Amino acid sequence: MNTRIDSIFDESMKLFNATKLELGPSIEHAASAIVQCLLSDGKILACGDGISTSLVQHFSSLMLNRIETERPSLPAIALTTDHATIASITNDYGFNETFSKQIRALGHEQDTLLVLTTSGNSSNIVQAVQAAHDREIMVIALTGKEGGDIARLLSSQDIEIRVPASNEARILETQLLILHALCEIIDSQLFGDPES
Repeated sequence: MNTRIDSIFDESMKLFNATKLELGPSIEHAASAIVQCLLSDGKILACGDGISTSLVQHFSSLMLNRIETERPSLPAIALTTDHATIASITNDYGFNETFSKQIRALGHEQDTLLVLTTSGNSSNIVQAVQAAHDREIMVIALTGKEGGDIARLLSSQDIEIRVPASNEARILETQLLILHALCEIIDSQLFGDPES
């Protein structure tokens, strides 16, 4: 058992380091894009499928509340939390439109859509990206594996942060770390570095 535990932690640490080296500039670019969105009176709409729903909700709570330092709340909406709306859309229109209908109703050009997916192929996330593009909303996509259909849909104004891994658990762990990094960079850019 100890060998398996060592292997899990070693894989995660190796992936964290690879992600830092490969994706650091993309993470910084995404954080700056979110800051510009917020400074333009935009909001962050966020969605994910499966386990990614909990990461989306975690990100939204960190934006609305805080991650480390006291600061004003930042506007973020997790499109995964309104169970009555999700059930209604799914019942009347199908699973694929779970997020796209919300984006078409709530999204504006100055907003940003943050999507999380490990495969990049979830149909409801694909339709969310298409709805964002229809509304001229920029997309930040946290993906894994080969990026899937999402990677092929992204425009030149969008940002993809693709975790260089194929193991779903390792991708999710790394996406959580990326979300924390985004929140800390956003706070620093908007409110100053608390350590300085």
